[in-house]
Parts: sequence; structure tokens; C-alpha cells
Amino acid sequence: MEFLVKTTRPETLKTATLVVAIGEGRKQGDAAKAVDTASGGALSAILKRGDIAGKPGQTLLLHDLPGLKAERVLLVGAGKGDLSDRQLRKLVTSVYGVLRNLGGSDALLTLNELRVKGRDTYGKIRLIAETLADCSYQFERFKSQKSDPRALKKVSLAVAKAEQAEAERALQHARAIASGMAFTKDLGNLPPNLCHPSYLAEEARALGKAHKNLKVEILDEKKLKELGAGAFLAVAQGSEQPPRLIVMHYQGGKKDDKPFALVGKGITFDTGGISIKPAAGMDEMKYDMCGAASVFGTLKAVLELQLPINLVCLLACAENMPSGRATRPGDIVTTMSGQTVEILNTDAEGRLVLCDTLTYAERFKPQAVIDIATLTGACIVALGSNVSGLMGNNDALVKQILKAGESADDRAWQLPLHDEYQEQLDSPFADIANIGGPKAGTITAGCFLSRFAKNYHWAHLDVAGTAWISGGKDKGASGRPVPLLTQYLLDRAKA
Repeated sequence: MEFLVKTTRPETLKTATLVVAIGEGRKQGDAAKAVDTASGGALSAILKRGDIAGKPGQTLLLHDLPGLKAERVLLVGAGKGDLSDRQLRKLVTSVYGVLRNLGGSDALLTLNELRVKGRDTYGKIRLIAETLADCSYQFERFKSQKSDPRALKKVSLAVAKAEQAEAERALQHARAIASGMAFTKDLGNLPPNLCHPSYLAEEARALGKAHKNLKVEILDEKKLKELGAGAFLAVAQGSEQPPRLIVMHYQGGKKDDKPFALVGKGITFDTGGISIKPAAGMDEMKYDMCGAASVFGTLKAVLELQLPINLVCLLACAENMPSGRATRPGDIVTTMSGQTVEILNTDAEGRLVLCDTLTYAERFKPQAVIDIATLTGACIVALGSNVSGLMGNNDALVKQILKAGESADDRAWQLPLHDEYQEQLDSPFADIANIGGPKAGTITAGCFLSRFAKNYHWAHLDVAGTAWISGGKDKGASGRPVPLLTQYLLDRAKA
């Protein structure tokens, strides 16, 4: 979908569909008043009939209004008072639901005049564009019959001349984030018989070939053994698919600038191993690589924007399968850091590939490290599917991530990492156990990772509830937390 900024008076512009907001009580904003004047009061006459009350998300499609160059006018209810981010998203989703079924290939939206809490022109335009792009996403690679190609191809967003520069900047960022989210969704939605660690490694190589300032290195099983990545290898040893640690280094800043680092959990399918999961819903365990996919998507956004920062992306990719070679509960492994781990549950495998990858990240002397993982079902119990869980060892970093989440409307919520929780990981036989019992499972998983991230500023995002939409015909990867991560890096580039 193509996005444009228009400063032309909307009632004079030729378009297939002109979208105009109507407040509750049929209150007309500036765009509606301009349409009403141009149509000789036709809009007011229609509103008096009471076909639309102006409640948020209500729609009414009008054809052939006199005095306009638009073929149709779509009225959308905007409620009363300032909208929240969620209300704006729902309103835009309602608009897209009508537009996608029309014959027109373009539309002009006059929604910038809406008042949204805490958002200026940049914030509103970016959120509108990202929402439309998200709504238009489809994954039809494996369908023999594709959707009707008659689709909305171009959306123009009307703004005042004085707001044009901010609106253009918003669209530049929205395009990059939407592209990154689509890439993340594509990877997440791929079937696990195709999307395995070697496939992700090839995707990384392709990205490296396309961008001169991106260096890609793939660490195979042999290299991981040389590094002493015993925890990482333990997860992969039950599968026919070999593990891969994918390293992508983007050089957008000065040569000596310390990089930021993103670490993604890339379990391309998670059966649970010997601690096997229930069969119901196990198909969704192809999404256990969405942490790695979100790092891919964020990197794609950074590459499109050519942000003036240095960034290292580390993807810990493996498949967790049960077999005669698989890790058993009770096994003890030695990590790259030298710490030993008693594996009490082979389904707590994400932290095992991440702990060695976090140790590997030290060599880049990063400014900050954020790991992203679909790590614990307990996070869904605690926070549902609306916000991601966040923990870290540096208050400033945690606050930066929380602020980025608010700005991007891709929020996180901080959970504690108190010493008392660390005690739940005590093992009588090794330095640490890989699970901490039934209580506070998300926090003890964060505590586990914290032991491998002591030498730099680190934060952990548990996206088990937010990385994909579960169940039914609407299931699929969500593309989160690409907006949050990209916003965090935009903020660092600005700083």
C-alpha cells in the first residue's frame, strides 16, 4: 500500500473515496463542513436523517455527493472528546473494512483533524498509516486461490501545509516499520518444515547481500562447539535440523561507536522436547521463533531508514524435538560462560539458547542489549496479550524501552527482578536450574537470563502473549514488538 501526504483542500481533490470524520451528535469537523459547503448542504441533510450518530467506528458510505470530485464519501464516527490510541486504531480499522470492499483503488483520509490524547500530527499520521498497513497484510503464499486483486493501493492523508514536514517524516517511519512488521509476520507465518534454522540463515545472507553496510556471519554447530555453547547445543541435539547462531552487524554510525544489540529467540519449532507439550494447539509452536523474526523486522526497518547507529543482531536458532539423542530432564550442561545448568524441564529451552547468545554478545562491547523471546506461558497469564513483559538490570534502559512502547503504541510492563526470585533457581547439583518452579515463571526466567548479562546494560522482553494471535481463522504473527524496538532505536539515533 502506498501512502502520500496531501495539502490540497480535500473537497477539491479527485479520489475514489473521501473519508471524513463525524463527531458524536452528528457534529461536523472542518473537513465535514468543507464537504457540506461544497455540496450545497447535502451532507447536513443526510446527517439530519440520523443514519449515523457519530459513535466511534460507525460508518456510512455516500455516493455522488454534488459539488465534489470524490466518487464516494465515507463518513466515520469519531465519538466525542479526545480519542485514545486504541480508539483511533479501531476507527481506522473500521474505515479499512469498508474501503477494502469497494471498487476504488485509492482513498483520501482527513483524519488528522481528530484529537488524540498525547499525539501531535506526527504521532497521529504514523499510527494511522501503521494501522492501515497492518490491516492490509495478507499471507497467501501457500493458497492456490489468492484474494481478489482489486484492493486499496494508495492512501493519501490530508494535512495543513504547516504540518506537511512532520506528516512526511511520520510516513517515512511508518513505511519502514510496516515493512519490518510484514517481514516479521511472513517469517512467523511460514510453516516449520520450511522455516528452520538454516532457512533463517539464508534469509540473513540475502539481507546482507542487499545492503553494503550489513555484515552477516553464520555460526554453525562446529563453531558453537568450539565456543563451548553447551546449553545452546543441548536444545538442538534432538533434532535433525542443525542449530545456527546468526550474527548481523549493521554499521550506520561512526566506526568506533559502541553498538546496540538485539538478541532474538529463534526456536523454529518447539515440541517441548522430552518434556513434550500437549498436542492441542502445538501447531502454533512454529511461532516460537517470533523473537528472532522481530529482530529481523526491526533490522529491516533500520536498514530502510539508514539510522546513524551501529547495531548487532544475534539470532539464536534451533529446533526443539524429542528423539533418542534429545536432552533429558536431569541432564547438566556447561554454558559458554562456564556456568553449569541442570535441565529440569526440556520445554524451558528458550533461555538455554539465549544464555549462550547473551554471553557471545559481550564481545561486541554493546551500549545496551535487549533480548526478545516468546519465553513463558506465565507471561500470558500475568499480562494477557496486550502488553509485553519487561525486565532488566538498568533502570535507565528499562525506562527508555517503556517510553518507546508508549510512543509506538506497542507497550511493555515492567516486572521485578528481586534477589528472592533468584533463589528459586537453586540446584543441588549445578550452578543453576533452568526452571524455578510454578510460581512467578516469567520472573524466574528473567532471573535465569540475568545471570548471563552482568557485564552490560540488559533488558528482556517476554513477547509470548503479543508476538502472535492465537487460535481460529485469524491466527497469525502480529509483527510485534517491531514498532517498540524501532522506536527505541529511533530515540537512540535522535539522542
